[in-house]
Amino acid sequence: MGFKAYVARRLVNTVIIVFVTVTLQFFIFRIMPGNPLAHFISPNFPLESRRALMEMWGLDKPMHEQFITYLSNLLTGKLGISFISQRYVIDEVLERLPNTILLMGSSTILMIVLGIHLGVLAGSRRGSKSDLASVTFGLLTQGLPVFFLGLLLMLTFSYYLPVATGGLINFPVAGTVSRPPPADLPRYFMDVLWHLTLPMVTLVIISFGGYTLIVRSLMIDVMAQDYILTAKAKGLPERSIIYGHGLRSILPPISTMVGLSLSGIVGGAVITETIFSWHGIGRYLYEAVLQNDYPVMQGTFFLLSMVTIIANLVVDLIYGLLDPRIRY
Repeated sequence: MGFKAYVARRLVNTVIIVFVTVTLQFFIFRIMPGNPLAHFISPNFPLESRRALMEMWGLDKPMHEQFITYLSNLLTGKLGISFISQRYVIDEVLERLPNTILLMGSSTILMIVLGIHLGVLAGSRRGSKSDLASVTFGLLTQGLPVFFLGLLLMLTFSYYLPVATGGLINFPVAGTVSRPPPADLPRYFMDVLWHLTLPMVTLVIISFGGYTLIVRSLMIDVMAQDYILTAKAKGLPERSIIYGHGLRSILPPISTMVGLSLSGIVGGAVITETIFSWHGIGRYLYEAVLQNDYPVMQGTFFLLSMVTIIANLVVDLIYGLLDPRIRY
């Protein structure tokens, strides 16, 4: 199979996955327990007024008509109107998107760099103290619940040692991303960094262990190959053997991991953003689930699903370029 046929097959599969995902998202939220109207109207609200609200939001229509409206909202890009805020979901998502990209982007980059570096170091020196330390620390951090580590760090460094905190910024308006005057930019960036440190460190500690263990396993297999032994016999420098031959050979599977990790930048970390009161998409989704805000849940999950699906597609295409064997 040629590369064009491989791309066409992957595109067709992606379209099918998108349709199935969109359909499941619509019906799963509709069968969830709870009534969204109960979160913003009094129990003593007149029955006629309740019916008027149900009609206004289209909740009184048959399920198939609601599904058509849902698809129409997705195609227009508005993603519906929130039951609670009365605003377009896409507008609220775009307000929170820079915060989530800042948090997840910085933590993902640090996680990838630290995990790959420690994995290569441990795999190329199997049985050494650095290998034992990397494996032990990786296993311990990978098994830690994110909420436990987040609360522990907050208790330690926000309460007992108040050197960092959660939230977003203290000025010009708390919890917003409005631009400060040029004279206040240095102070603004330092303030954002001060609030960013704890949630970023939490995500890095929780996530980098998986990278370390996987890269270590790949490096152990590569370092036992004949061409590595030949390179050693030729007297090549150790650094050249490890990074020029070993790491280069495992780049395809590493690229897959990196691509899938980058899809989480937009998705955010729901638990981490909630614990640290970070004004991002993850916290927005958490609040929508508590309030049964169907348009917000559907729109947010749609965006997260699309990012993940597109990231998988891009990784598959890159993998097809790096290794032609997977096209068949």
